[in-house]
Amino acid sequence: MYSLKKLIISIILITYMAPQVLSQGIEVPMKMAERPLMDPKPTMPKITDTVYLDISVDGKPLGRILIGLFGEVVPKTVQNFKRLCACNAGKGKYSGVDLCYKGTAIHRIIPNFMIQGGDFTHQNGVGGESIYGGKFEDESFEILHNKKYLVSMANAGPNTNGSQFFINTVKTSWLDGKHVVFGTVLEGMGIVDELEHLGTNSGVTRKAVVIADSGVWDDKKSSWS
Repeated sequence: MYSLKKLIISIILITYMAPQVLSQGIEVPMKMAERPLMDPKPTMPKITDTVYLDISVDGKPLGRILIGLFGEVVPKTVQNFKRLCACNAGKGKYSGVDLCYKGTAIHRIIPNFMIQGGDFTHQNGVGGESIYGGKFEDESFEILHNKKYLVSMANAGPNTNGSQFFINTVKTSWLDGKHVVFGTVLEGMGIVDELEHLGTNSGVTRKAVVIADSGVWDDKKSSWS
């Protein structure tokens, strides 16, 4: 008799409490969960030119990075970078040094962010000069930092582009509208990855990283032309 009474009480409690539990926020799925929306795969503009950077570490050759340039979207920025790679723009109007990336340090590397170089006047991030003399304006922010291995202009604020550039090693969307993207790494991603491991949180490189040589890639040999 006692067991039957206990069973009846249990049934009453379950019947009473079930709606209460459901009303307190425990939801039962009513249909199959929908797949989350994903960002569309980034599409890049047409590559109009290809250049290369030969990298050395502590004086020893590491490898070549091939970079495709988006000359239809940012022609002025591309022309600047291309001629600095080719080393055919003469001497700087203000610095008086050769406008050339050859022999220039990759002076700043931050893991999970980027590698930066192009300061051929001071080798430490405070200098550099464009082929136009001094700095030039931000040409376009149309191309977004929506994938890794993009090449962008480093700057000290709006319209202060010179010769310094960086290659991002992660998606860096917070830089959209602030830095001009003008190219992407086509070959040598592994070299970029190796360089990233030579960085520190402060940006100081663990070893001496230098652009040992640079130039315009021969279109006849390039599968990216």
